[in-house]
Amino acid sequence: MIAKRKSFTSPKLTLLVAVIALLTACSSDTGSSQSSTGAQGATASGQGGRSGGTQAIEVTKVISQKPSLTVKLPGEITPYEFVAEYPKVTAFVKWIGVDRGSHVKAGQEIVRLEAPELVAQKQEAQSKVESAEAQRAEAEAKLTSDQSTFLRLKSAAATPGVVSGNDLEVAQQVTEADRARLRAAEQNIAAAKSALKAIAEIESYLQVTAPFDGVVTERNAHPGALVGPSGNVPMLRIEKVSRLRVVVPIPENYFSGTVNGAKVNFTVPAFPGERFTGTIARIPDSLDVKTRTMPVELDFINSSARLAPGMYPEVEWPVRRSRPTLFVPTSAIARTNERRFLVAVRNGKSEWVDVKTGATVDKMTEVFGDLHEGDVVAVRGTDELRPGTSVSVQQNAEK
Repeated sequence: MIAKRKSFTSPKLTLLVAVIALLTACSSDTGSSQSSTGAQGATASGQGGRSGGTQAIEVTKVISQKPSLTVKLPGEITPYEFVAEYPKVTAFVKWIGVDRGSHVKAGQEIVRLEAPELVAQKQEAQSKVESAEAQRAEAEAKLTSDQSTFLRLKSAAATPGVVSGNDLEVAQQVTEADRARLRAAEQNIAAAKSALKAIAEIESYLQVTAPFDGVVTERNAHPGALVGPSGNVPMLRIEKVSRLRVVVPIPENYFSGTVNGAKVNFTVPAFPGERFTGTIARIPDSLDVKTRTMPVELDFINSSARLAPGMYPEVEWPVRRSRPTLFVPTSAIARTNERRFLVAVRNGKSEWVDVKTGATVDKMTEVFGDLHEGDVVAVRGTDELRPGTSVSVQQNAEK
């Protein structure tokens, strides 16, 4: 007898099988969805890459023009002439007739010094001159006497046997010696007079006079003070303020076209709103290697004495070019730490062109580089537009 086996399925096992089947179905649906989404994204990305290969930019043309503009530059007003008065000899101040702010005339005595030792030296030199003159008078008298004797002997020697030849020769030599002593005496007089003149010139240094018309701007000496040529501080300082120098350091970019005789206006803070006019008088034709500027001087006639040395004017400097130069919008110039450049468009591609800048006129800046009139450049210069990028251009609408 064969026993029959019953088929029995546990409820827990049935539930486990159902859960596994459900998870498998969900995983399959999610994978299909992700795969479909990825494919769509790849397609969209490919289409975007093809459309972004050419970049549209706004451009303008390089123009050529002859600029004529005025820039404001700082300057400095200095006296036309000035001198620091030092004594030429060591002496005491006996009298001083001026003070700070005093106006003086050329040749006017302003300081009188005294040096007692110079008086003694002058007297000694005068005595030497007188002594030398006495020696000359003595030598001259002796020469006259001996020469007379020689002439008489020479006349007597014409008769044979009256005067020996030796006596005549001795008389002649004495006369020559007297003549030499006279020449020496005359040279001694000349030397003594030269020494006296030198002392007299030194004595004249005790009287200090003004070298030109001006005003005393500094006084450091008073009566009784001991002064000397080796002092660090001058007795007086005199400046000529009726005529002033306006010194303007001109940058290298603005120097072109500067000519002597041109009129230039300037203002000073002391007189706001008022303009003064100077004349270009001195152009050094040499740049300061430290500042890369050229100190050009203007002459200003300060007849009213309103302006003073030491003021800092603002000069309206005219900038001119002898020929037309190239200009671009200021915004077209891109700047980095290493360079300044324009983004030019050549053959449909961007190209960086290094430039140097000059004057700026009405939002247009002067540029110098590998450019020509009519070249096309980006209105907005930026280093984000790399060289070699394909570009499509759009003309600038601004005029």
